[in-house]
Amino acid sequence: MSRLDLFVSPRGAQFMNRRFACTIGRGGMTDAKREGDGVTPRGVHKIVGMLYRADRIAASALPDWALPIRLGDLWSDDSNDPDYNTMVSAPHRYSHESLRRADPLYDLILITDWNWPYATAGRGSAIFLHRWRKPCHPTAGCVGFAPADLLWIANRLQPQSRLITRG
Repeated sequence: MSRLDLFVSPRGAQFMNRRFACTIGRGGMTDAKREGDGVTPRGVHKIVGMLYRADRIAASALPDWALPIRLGDLWSDDSNDPDYNTMVSAPHRYSHESLRRADPLYDLILITDWNWPYATAGRGSAIFLHRWRKPCHPTAGCVGFAPADLLWIANRLQPQSRLITRG
């Protein structure tokens, strides 16, 4: 593990020699992720993108590779969708999740390469790093952080940085 890797376990996270509180899926971690199971997949994952709410976070507060979430940006979570586990636009006839939420959960999203770019149907859609609802409150499978910690991590990621989930 490199100091540029973000290591996450059920006990917390470590990145660049700092420790962070974080939350994982309500079902813990697994080696056999399935769509909708509420668990965080174990493994080594590249961080392949960063999205943010431009009406809530200034672009100047983020790396230049961060992209704003637009009205109508969605993420397909329907394994029958030809665009399963990718960002799509409204209107979209398959099941999806809105990336532009009323709550602040997705104000900043780090996208991993879980089951991407060539998704296997039913293996589970997006594993994001995003803001937590509150400390110790589990996610649906993603990794949640305190807002200030997520921003700190986002600004220090390097192209070789990876998310490593174990535990």
